Amino acid sequence: MDHMNGAVLLFNHELSLNFINSAGEILLDDSAKHLIDQPAGKIFKLANSDILQNIQQCQRMFEPLIDRELPLYQIGNSITVNFSATPIIENGQLLHVLVELQQVDRQIRITKEEQLLEQQNTSRMLIKGLAHEIKNPLGGLRGAAQLLDLELKDPELKEYTQIIIAESDRLRSLMDKMLGPNKPAEKSVINIHETLERVRQLVNAETHDNIQIVRDYDPSLPNIYADKNQLIQAFLNISRNAVQALKDSGEIIFRTRIKRYMTIGRRHYKLTLKVEIIDNGPGIQPELMGQIFYPMITSRAEGTGLGLSISQSLINQHNGLIECNSHPGQTVFSIYLPLENGNATS
Repeated sequence: MDHMNGAVLLFNHELSLNFINSAGEILLDDSAKHLIDQPAGKIFKLANSDILQNIQQCQRMFEPLIDRELPLYQIGNSITVNFSATPIIENGQLLHVLVELQQVDRQIRITKEEQLLEQQNTSRMLIKGLAHEIKNPLGGLRGAAQLLDLELKDPELKEYTQIIIAESDRLRSLMDKMLGPNKPAEKSVINIHETLERVRQLVNAETHDNIQIVRDYDPSLPNIYADKNQLIQAFLNISRNAVQALKDSGEIIFRTRIKRYMTIGRRHYKLTLKVEIIDNGPGIQPELMGQIFYPMITSRAEGTGLGLSISQSLINQHNGLIECNSHPGQTVFSIYLPLENGNATS
């Protein structure tokens, strides 16, 4: 039992704990010496009522019970577990309830990352085909308008051809933006905080004093090997979205940290740089959360919906990933950049 990865807890018929393995001690962040003989209601308090109710139901119904992706709240932390409870019955009497808890946060996160990366690849292929189909006739349309403009003598008629040419150029520019970065990253040794400071200066120049940018930097972070201009563009797109969400007033936080032992796209990294851009605005609409990194997805009538898609593409070029969590009062964009495999410096 002590060599198992999953937590195993054995409760008696009164739901007092008789046994817990080492993985259970780690999961509950408590010692067996302290937990043994404690009632289930004390081990799984009010915040973990779903787990407690499942244990009580197993005790009451004499039937196995399985539940998935339940929150397990700890002091200052919350994890996700798969739950199973098995009644141990002899001669019609309940002797014990065997409970197994398996932490699944990492598997859930990897699945979400894979879905996000797959979304990016699918949308990129779709846009590439769409842009190709649009740009070819657009070039012919612009060329014909230019030839017609040369033949026309009337200035009023020339005005119409100039509109056609200008709108053709605007559509072509939009197609180029939809395609995102079309050249490889030009990497050099950079300081992430200098990069963020440049973004902060640009955002401050575009906003008024009622929007504050708070810096929460980890000064111990190493330099990274990255394309500074691409990172500035990625961070700036996210920051501008935050400003637009705040409208007249609010706070944006730039935070940097190191995250250890992280998996991105099924590749495991010992050290990853984490940049968070946090705003205290109204949050992203729940129905948009699963689509925000698709191009042309926006809640603003005047927006193109390209900023986040481009940012994700730029960070992908650095083997990184952008994630988002949002609720009313806080939206957090987390940018992860591996500090190895070409991104780290000594």
